[in-house]
Amino acid sequence: MPFHTRLRRPGTRKAGAAALTVALAVLMAACGGNHPDSIFHFRTDVNRDVDHLFKLLIYAGTGVFIFVEVILILTLVKFRKRPGQPEPEHVHGNTTLEIAWTVIPLLILIVIGIPTVRTIFKTQAPARADALQVEVIGHQWWWEFRYPQYTTRTATGKLDTLITANELYLPIGRTVNFTLKSRDVIHSFWVPSLAGKRDVMPNHTNYLWYTPDSVTADAFNGFCVEYCGTSHANMRFRAFTVSEADFESWTAHQLQPGAGAPAPAAPTTVGSTQPVGQVASAPPNATPSTPAANQPGTGVPASPAPAMPVTQAGFTAFPRDKMPAHTVPQTPLPADLKFDDNLLASGDAANGQKLASTGMCIACHTVRGVPSLMGVTGPNLTHIGSRTTFAAGLYPTDAPHLARWIKHSAKLKPGSTMPSFGIGEFDPITKSNVKIGYTDAQIADIVAYLISLK
Repeated sequence: MPFHTRLRRPGTRKAGAAALTVALAVLMAACGGNHPDSIFHFRTDVNRDVDHLFKLLIYAGTGVFIFVEVILILTLVKFRKRPGQPEPEHVHGNTTLEIAWTVIPLLILIVIGIPTVRTIFKTQAPARADALQVEVIGHQWWWEFRYPQYTTRTATGKLDTLITANELYLPIGRTVNFTLKSRDVIHSFWVPSLAGKRDVMPNHTNYLWYTPDSVTADAFNGFCVEYCGTSHANMRFRAFTVSEADFESWTAHQLQPGAGAPAPAAPTTVGSTQPVGQVASAPPNATPSTPAANQPGTGVPASPAPAMPVTQAGFTAFPRDKMPAHTVPQTPLPADLKFDDNLLASGDAANGQKLASTGMCIACHTVRGVPSLMGVTGPNLTHIGSRTTFAAGLYPTDAPHLARWIKHSAKLKPGSTMPSFGIGEFDPITKSNVKIGYTDAQIADIVAYLISLK
């Protein structure tokens, strides 16, 4: 029996055929279908430039591969060993061949190198002077967005910058310059449907800019794509592209104090590259806004209406019913975390504000207009009720999810640095059961207050 026959295992040929079939099926599946988070869109100037360069490299590389493989196959066939055939002529020292295989690669490198260098210089150049400035700060494990051109004076004369968390709003047709910083470890900022990624590093500032000039009002998924710890995969956010008018309305509303806070004088916006419109007050007989119903697939009841009146002003947030399905969070709730959802219908937002502004929330969170809520460790909560998601894009912003988050955040998001506040819950940070915390009824009151912060 030949040696190669003895080494062949039974079924090897069938296994190889099956593997090839599966590989071809996967390849064909990857080439079709809808991929909303793909980078191969043309929604920004940077994406178009990078896509053009990518296609050039793919086409040039494919051409070189085919050319080399054809030459290789022809050589193998023509100069294969045959009985009686003399030894092929050696080409060492053939000047024509040596010049040819030196010049051809040089020409290929020139074709690839010039547009590559041009694209690098263009995308690494400073953003235009009138660009919208957005400061991106990466935390373990959530995103903070600051708009330094949009500020307001507080009652004490302090300059207050527009700050939000995990939701990024961009005006269509306006160049946006991102200043990227980290408060802890290396992260990476990426909205694949809009442009490429850029690392977010501690003690170093990176920059990224692009213009969403070929896109309609829409919602997109954003991610951290550099491993940054336990909840790296859960460090997400939503990016929204809106019209210039809607963006100005959104910024004006974001600079208002949170609902339920003491009503200060109307703020004056300063430092904006464009005037920010005055926020109109709701008519006296206006009906309080009702938060959107619970998103599908979560298995928990819809949120009740907020218990406090909400001041609305034109465009205040991207409509939840207009969000594409792939941007709606479907993260399941932990089965072992119980909460009495019946309490949410009767949550007392006024008592919730009292609990939030005098309890443990003050250590980490800010609500504009509430003097005791000025923490900076956690996300700014000023208008959390108007946000579509929370917990870095993991859950829809509604009462059932917020209640469970306050009760035991670590069960909803592994590695969360927010302590457990539900009495009797085991807190992984302190390694003990919570003795000083909130009952389900108190949590329902706090949730009613948070939902009212539109």
